[in-house]
Amino acid sequence: MLNPRPLVRVVVDNDWAGDPDGLVALAHHLLAPSNRVDAITSSFTSPTFGPSEGTAAGGASLARELTGLIGAEVPGGFGAGPDLPFAGVGRRSDASAAILAAARSDDPLPLTVVCGGPLTNVADALAEDPGIAARMTLAWVGGSVDPEAFEYNRDTDAEAARFVLGHPELRIRQFPVELYRTMACSLAELRHDLGGAGRVGTWLWERFDSLPIPDFVELGPTWALGDSAPLVVTGLDPASSRFRQLDGDRWTICEAIDFRLVLADLLALLRALG
Repeated sequence: MLNPRPLVRVVVDNDWAGDPDGLVALAHHLLAPSNRVDAITSSFTSPTFGPSEGTAAGGASLARELTGLIGAEVPGGFGAGPDLPFAGVGRRSDASAAILAAARSDDPLPLTVVCGGPLTNVADALAEDPGIAARMTLAWVGGSVDPEAFEYNRDTDAEAARFVLGHPELRIRQFPVELYRTMACSLAELRHDLGGAGRVGTWLWERFDSLPIPDFVELGPTWALGDSAPLVVTGLDPASSRFRQLDGDRWTICEAIDFRLVLADLLALLRALG
């Protein structure tokens, strides 16, 4: 029987109270047989969309609800970070503590910290113990190839991004805005395919359908599932996508991704769950 085994430990960090594509990615990480999710951590949402206070804790609650619906075990639990940007010094939170614990573990499986939001919690952990940089890989959905382009995850906490990406011993797999915007689904696809993929798919679609859209945001006919991009380096196969090296093998940027593989795998896993 074909039965893939876990190949990587994952800490999944995101601003779960924001764009629901993060929760779609979390469901995929929890269901992927090659992943072992050790902890889930939550960051704050940008004040562009309203007050940030309470959004890290609220996001952790959503992640906990989804994990319970799936019936998954997360040994390191759920940690909320602060509701303020990186302050430049070590600042302990439940989120940074969870990242530190996973990085310091002597588990034989390699660790990837998957971040689909601002790098605040990763920065706090590295500020407290820079030595963990050599003990993990960062897979980050954020930044841009064009240095002048606005990018939500980087610009929500620009100082955290500068601090984290400046660590020379940290291995980085980056999925910039130019890449993750290509991972688009039509809203009709999301409603039909995701919403029809069992009880978890229905729950995920409801997060989109009930999302309060600010008046200044003009909703189009598509939605990008960009936070699912790191699945190609954790739960699937990076050979299906194209990467460019910046600093040997230390820092690579994804330039093209097999989104069909990512989406089809997610939907199959959701339907199998039932």
